[in-house]
Amino acid sequence: MAKAKQDVAAIAGITVNPDLFSGDEEDFSGGKDSKYFLSLDGPYYLLYRSINLFFQNGGGACYIVSVGTYSAKEIKSAELASGIELLKKEQEPTMLVIPEAVSLGAAKKDGATDGAECFTLQQAMVNHCGYEMKNRFAILDVFGGFQDNRDNSCIDTFRLKMSTNFPAFSAAYYPWLNTSIVPVSELSFRNVHTDNLDELVKLLTLEVLENVPSAKKQDSIIAEINKLTTIASKSAAENNELHKTLSAVSPLYNQVLTGIQHKLNLLPPSAALAGIYTMVDNSRGVWKAPANVSLSAVSSPTVNINHEEQEDLNVDTAGKSINAIRTFIGEGTLVWGARTLDGNSLDWRYINVRRTMIMLEESVRLATKAYVFEPNVANTWVTIKSMISNFLASVWKRGGLAGSSPEDAFSVHVGLGETMTGEDILEGILRVTVLVALSRPAEFIEITFQQQMQKS
Repeated sequence: MAKAKQDVAAIAGITVNPDLFSGDEEDFSGGKDSKYFLSLDGPYYLLYRSINLFFQNGGGACYIVSVGTYSAKEIKSAELASGIELLKKEQEPTMLVIPEAVSLGAAKKDGATDGAECFTLQQAMVNHCGYEMKNRFAILDVFGGFQDNRDNSCIDTFRLKMSTNFPAFSAAYYPWLNTSIVPVSELSFRNVHTDNLDELVKLLTLEVLENVPSAKKQDSIIAEINKLTTIASKSAAENNELHKTLSAVSPLYNQVLTGIQHKLNLLPPSAALAGIYTMVDNSRGVWKAPANVSLSAVSSPTVNINHEEQEDLNVDTAGKSINAIRTFIGEGTLVWGARTLDGNSLDWRYINVRRTMIMLEESVRLATKAYVFEPNVANTWVTIKSMISNFLASVWKRGGLAGSSPEDAFSVHVGLGETMTGEDILEGILRVTVLVALSRPAEFIEITFQQQMQKS
């Protein structure tokens, strides 16, 4: 991790790619009549900061699939897709997140920012979860989701280009997040590309000439500023001292670093939501909807959403519901949605319902492996039925199943003439049918007030 952090700092440039963040660049004044826009030199890597955001929000043990190095000139969709293929051999992961999917197709020189490569990769994620593995859940980011949907229609584009196959195994969140993962104390002139140091020297010198009245003090500060052109030959201690000096004497230098910090802290929300899922699973259970939970290390969403805009996110004719991240006064930034992309389905509309079923299926499947090649007779059937019933009863007691009694919450069926035929037994097949009543979240609370006549 320390090495990854160092690499990110080395390639961070001043901020991020202007093609990816068109219309939202961090700018700073350079003299009275000019402005400069900060841009990134190289690919927009998100993994390291996203992992930090994951752990800040309750994340735990996770699998990180390496598909390349930070020295690559671009992030390639084929390499990220190859990482999905490697996960086919792993049974433990329950969620799939690729934060850098939104970086695909964003740095093209021809200005192409339609996100076609991003959507292709996200469709591969959903296909992996819902068709190939059936035991994990994909958390998706909206391409361009740092911008207001009214300005660039990022939600409409997402719904148009995302496949409708297996939508119940995925959920999407909007908008992106302004985080506090990268503190300004970690940044310095070393984050500025060496080709731009001369320009930075000119800007800082101009600031001194315009704002420092004393000629002697001007010469002293400018001498320090000129040291930026020789930092390659200086020791780390000397460069650290220079950074402290510039921070103390130059407001513009601090403004540049703040701009770098702001852009490096602009992150898609999927990693934070993976942490929220983990935290809710550990504290309440997988059957609790991962919503109405505050996000840590997040100052605000990039777009403020009102009730009318959220209604458009929740309900769509194609059923592709998008979960909102909203700020409420006195409560901070909350996850305010718990729907899968299968928003029109009454069975799989909610994330916790789909993930609870995955948990039950996998738990029962792994437990019954102990009975493979056991005699297919009544004793085995009773043992399996008791084992599954005891497991489901424990889930019901913890609130994972709906019903006032275990009989209302679940039932287990196994046996000849009940779930199997004589031919099934001859073919070595033992069939078990499990019926469960899953609890669903109270997404809408309706309160009715009426006037009544005075009674006394």
